[in-house]
Amino acid sequence: MSSTGTNETEERGNSAGGARTLALTVLFAAIGGTFQYGYNISIINAPTSYIQNFINDTYMERWGTRLDIPQVTLLWTFIVSAFSLGGLLGALLAGPMAVRFGRKVSLLLNNSFLLVGAVLVLTCKLAKSFEMIILARFLVGINSGVSMNIQPMYFGESAPKHLRGAVAFSSAVFTAFGIFFGQVVGLTELLGSEPLWPYLLASNALPALIQLVTLPWFPESPRYLLIDRGDKEACVQALGRLRGGKVPPLEMEEMLQEQQMSSALKSGSSAPAKTPWSLFKDPNLRLQLRTVMTASSAMMLCGNDSIYFYAYYIFLEAGIPPEKIQYITIGTGASEFTASLLSNVLIERVGRRYLLIGGYSLMVCWTIVFTVALTLQSQGVTGMPYLSMACVFAYILSFGLGPAGVTGILPAEIFDQTARPAAYMVAGSLMWISLFLVGMLFPFIVNGLGNYCFLPFLVVCLVSAVVLGRTMPETKGKTLVEITAEFDRKNGRALQVEEPEQYQLGKASSLATMEDNSESNHKTD
Repeated sequence: MSSTGTNETEERGNSAGGARTLALTVLFAAIGGTFQYGYNISIINAPTSYIQNFINDTYMERWGTRLDIPQVTLLWTFIVSAFSLGGLLGALLAGPMAVRFGRKVSLLLNNSFLLVGAVLVLTCKLAKSFEMIILARFLVGINSGVSMNIQPMYFGESAPKHLRGAVAFSSAVFTAFGIFFGQVVGLTELLGSEPLWPYLLASNALPALIQLVTLPWFPESPRYLLIDRGDKEACVQALGRLRGGKVPPLEMEEMLQEQQMSSALKSGSSAPAKTPWSLFKDPNLRLQLRTVMTASSAMMLCGNDSIYFYAYYIFLEAGIPPEKIQYITIGTGASEFTASLLSNVLIERVGRRYLLIGGYSLMVCWTIVFTVALTLQSQGVTGMPYLSMACVFAYILSFGLGPAGVTGILPAEIFDQTARPAAYMVAGSLMWISLFLVGMLFPFIVNGLGNYCFLPFLVVCLVSAVVLGRTMPETKGKTLVEITAEFDRKNGRALQVEEPEQYQLGKASSLATMEDNSESNHKTD
């Protein structure tokens, strides 16, 4: 009885240790990852007028004349759009970086773009160069593009199956927290004042430094170590740390099965990574690719990020006093953060499919109400500005409940190890292209459609809900083999997967041997 109780106590301790290691890995990877994406989206809003004045003053010193308002607006658009263009380049770099350097090391190297950008922003006033701000935002965009692709990949490959959705969804939680925190730091009482705006834009260096100090102490993705590098011993050591010292045999078996599906060569060798072009040419992955492309494009084309880029103008049109808008804007960030926390709890209960389709369906409803409210507001109907504002919050909440987090999980769940980096490259590229298009076109949509400016987003949400409802199976709690079989059934094909020959009757004993070897090596060290 006493030995049994001792064993149970040790198992609970190991489980708690593994959970703690996984939680800290998620924290320190995200603080310099998707947190930075949300933070850098929101901090650019507060100093808008100060940066525009800086542009005009700099131009005046150089050429002896001031710019017209449309010219200043155009240069400001370049600053905003540089972030999206950098994100597109970062998305394209993410796949090769993830394969060559690994998930963890890529996240660490990614901080170099952000630190150089912080130096440029801090010295732009001294150099009297607004072009340095454009370059800095481009580099920050590269950082966000890389982290938005590699971090969900890292999380999805490191988490156990029953926590895979929740852990991967934490990327969206940290994005929403970054947006909210950036809005708070951007208040005029903090760093959002005229003398301090360079420090506001450079404050993103602090999370980068935190990640550089902490993340090296945590393990690499076990799946990357096994399937990409063919290093079983390193895989077992990393998996043991993430699971509290005990390697789950079933999880190891699933990874070896995925290794075979990924067309691994002989024992100890690595599987060749797919390219985006090979994904497009592979008929077996066509439906998966179509699903990811639809979800990734819709995530940015739905108009949610337009609210953050142009929040001031939206609330001004809704009748909010200018001096109160910065506090109302914080509410939008708090709404998405709250919704992402709620969705993180629901995702393993409700499932990915219902959250994604349900989120877009709710956004369709709120867009209709918002359009009606803006129309009645223009006719002087009492109370409509407040209804418009409520619709903006409801729209953000609906986005945070589903599309914000589920979209980033999909490539990690429906593609195997060799196709996953290329799938994230395709998904990330479409996301950043869509964000760039919306950022460039939304002011013209507002000018052209007026009160009906959100109708194009209604169409996007409606089409996305219908298409994803037809193509996307539920992935909650399923292995890659089961998910692939679901897609094959939709394609009218039957999936045949052979069991790994070398991992049958002796799999448990060989795994135990590998664990013992890793433990003895660890003790020796």
